[in-house]
Amino acid sequence: MSSSDGGGLMSSAGLVRYFDAEDNNAIRIDPRTIIAFGVLFGALVLVLNAFV
Repeated sequence: MSSSDGGGLMSSAGLVRYFDAEDNNAIRIDPRTIIAFGVLFGALVLVLNAFV
């Protein structure tokens, strides 16, 4: 058998279906909240680094 028998595409089909599914019980966080948290955390690190 050759190494390009199409097994790679077939084995990844389950992962695509798994990650494409929406879960109603999942925690939903707005992307802007993540960005704001990152900015605030960075500012906190800079402020604490200034005192050391």
